[in-house]
Amino acid sequence: MMNRIDMLLDHLTMYRLLLYYLLVLLGTAIVMGLFHVAAYSPFAILVSAGLLVAVCWGSNRAFAWFLKLPHNPESSLITALILSLIITPTSEPKDLLFPLMAGVLAMASKYLLTFRGKHIFNPAAVAVVLTALGPHQTAGWWIGSAAFMPFVVLGGLLVARKLRVGLMVGAFLAASILTMLAFGGGELAASLKHLARDSPVWFLGFVMLTEPMTSPATRTWRMIYGAVVGAVSAPLFHVGTLYFSPELALVIGNALTFVGVPQVRQQFTLERREKVAPDIADFVFKPARPFAYRPGQYLEWTLPHHHTDSRGSRRYFTLASSPTEDTVRIGVKFYKDSSTYKHELAALRPGGHIMAAQLGGDFVLPKDQSRKLAFLAAGIGITPYRSMLKYLVDTNDRRDIVLVYGERTLEELAYRDVLAAAAKQLGTRLVYTLSEPAPDWTGPKGRISAELVAQMIPDYHERLFYISGPQAMVQATRRTLHGLGVPAGHIRTDFFPGYA
Repeated sequence: MMNRIDMLLDHLTMYRLLLYYLLVLLGTAIVMGLFHVAAYSPFAILVSAGLLVAVCWGSNRAFAWFLKLPHNPESSLITALILSLIITPTSEPKDLLFPLMAGVLAMASKYLLTFRGKHIFNPAAVAVVLTALGPHQTAGWWIGSAAFMPFVVLGGLLVARKLRVGLMVGAFLAASILTMLAFGGGELAASLKHLARDSPVWFLGFVMLTEPMTSPATRTWRMIYGAVVGAVSAPLFHVGTLYFSPELALVIGNALTFVGVPQVRQQFTLERREKVAPDIADFVFKPARPFAYRPGQYLEWTLPHHHTDSRGSRRYFTLASSPTEDTVRIGVKFYKDSSTYKHELAALRPGGHIMAAQLGGDFVLPKDQSRKLAFLAAGIGITPYRSMLKYLVDTNDRRDIVLVYGERTLEELAYRDVLAAAAKQLGTRLVYTLSEPAPDWTGPKGRISAELVAQMIPDYHERLFYISGPQAMVQATRRTLHGLGVPAGHIRTDFFPGYA
C-alpha cells in the first residue's frame, strides 16, 4: 500500500501536492457551508478566498517586477489559500480590508524580510502577526472546526509522507500535548480531547510548519523546531498574561531556524552539461558565491517557465559534486514523458541561470572514520555516492566502503571514472549488478537482494548501510536488510521526493 502511495506522490511536486490539498479543503468548506455544517456561507468563503488570491497574485507580480526578481505564481496561490483558511471569511465590504492587508503583507515579507534572497518567515504567519500588531485584527483559524479535522489530517499525512517530516510533526504534536498537560492540570484525557478538537494544531503542523523554505532540512533541527513551535502554539500556553497564537509561535520557530541553520539561496550559472549515461546528464553550475555543504546533501532548485505542468517549477536534486570542487553539479535522469521542468532544464544553455535554496539532508558520511560502510544504489540514486567518493578521493580519506550499484545494463552505469578512482586510491570495493546484462557479463545479475548482500558483504552485520534510488527500491531494500537482521539504526536512506 505504501509503495503505491509513494508512487502516486512521486508524480507530484511538494508544492503542487500542497496546492491540491488546500483546494480540497477550501472546496470541502464550501460544501459544508451549503449544508450549514460550516459556520460560514459559501458566498463569504468564495469572496474572501477570491480577494486573497487576487491580492497575493497581483502583489507578488508587482514586487517581483519592481525588484527585478523571478515571479512564482504557485507560491503566491498557496499563501493565498492558507490565508483564506485561517482568516475568518466575510463578504462585508467593511471587513475586507483585513484580508487585503494580510495578502499584501504576506507577499511583501517574501521580498523584504529576507536574507540572501531567501524569506525568513512563513508569509501567511508573519502577515497575520503584523496585522495583529498594527490594526489589531487577528486570524480566526476557522479551519479549527472539528468538522474539518479528518480532512486536514488525511491530507496532512500525505504532505508529511511526501516531505519525510514525520519526526518533525511528531515532535510538534508531542510538545503540544505535554504543554497542554502542564498548563491544563495534567489531565491526559482532557488534553488529548482538546487536541483532537483543536484542528488549528493539525493545520499548523501539517501545512504551515512543514513549509520547506522556512523550516530546517536536517533531522536534529527539525525535531527542535517542531518541539518549540508545538510547545509555544499549544492552547493554554502563556507567559504571565501573554498568550501565544499559532501564527506567533510559527514566526518564533522561523526566527530560531534562521539563527541556528545555515541559509543558502543564490543564483547558479550553467557552465556545461555532461552526459554520464544514456538517460542521465550532469548539469555543472558556478555558484554566485561559495557555500559550505556536506557530501550527500541536496538543494531545492527553482526554474520558472511558461506553461508549467502539474509537477510545478521546483525540484529537489542531490548534489553530485564534492565540496572540494569549484563547481556544483546535479545528475538528472530524463524520461520520454519528462515534465515541463525537465524540458526547460534540458533547454538551458551555458550562461543560463537557475535559483537554488534550502540546503539540507542527513544522508552524509559519519564523523567516525573507522565506521565500516555499505553503499547500495540503483539508477539515479548513485548521485550522492559520487559526491561522497569524490570528496574522499580529493581529501585522501580512506574508509572501509563497499558500493553495490544496480543498473539495467553496463552502459547505464554512471560516474565510473570517480568510482574507479575511489577503488584505486582508497580501496573502495565496487560491485555492479545488472538486470539486463550482455551475454558475456560475468558479474552479479538481477536487483539487489538478500542473497547478493550476504554474498558480497559477508560482514554486513558490522556495517552502516546507505540506500539511494527510486522509492520502491529504497523501501524494498530496507525490508531486505531488516530480514537479514540489520537494525533500523544501521540503515540510512536518501531523500527522493519524486523523479517527475
